[in-house]
Amino acid sequence: MPNIKAAEKWSRQSEKRTTRNRDAKSRLKTMYKKAVAAVDAEGAKAVESAYDKAASKGVVHPNKAARKKSRLAKAMRKAATATPKAAKKTTKAAKAAAAPKKTARKASS
Repeated sequence: MPNIKAAEKWSRQSEKRTTRNRDAKSRLKTMYKKAVAAVDAEGAKAVESAYDKAASKGVVHPNKAARKKSRLAKAMRKAATATPKAAKKTTKAAKAAAAPKKTARKASS
């Protein structure tokens, strides 16, 4: 326990900041994972904004925010190029499912 009255206050303030920063970091990680999984452009904008805000407030290092934003953009580009191929496969699968199926005839004995 601190001997100085001001040190007690510093300790309380430090605990508050630690809790607030931990919550903010956790929220950022969750937002990032959801944006990557959903491949949503609007979600990506929100994540980038949140990282910029966190960096300006000192919750995360500015370089970390830049790195996360860059990787998010890269994931969005990758998903955008992969999407047409998936749609093409889906179309082929839909055509195959819609085609009339040949029914096997039972041989009557």
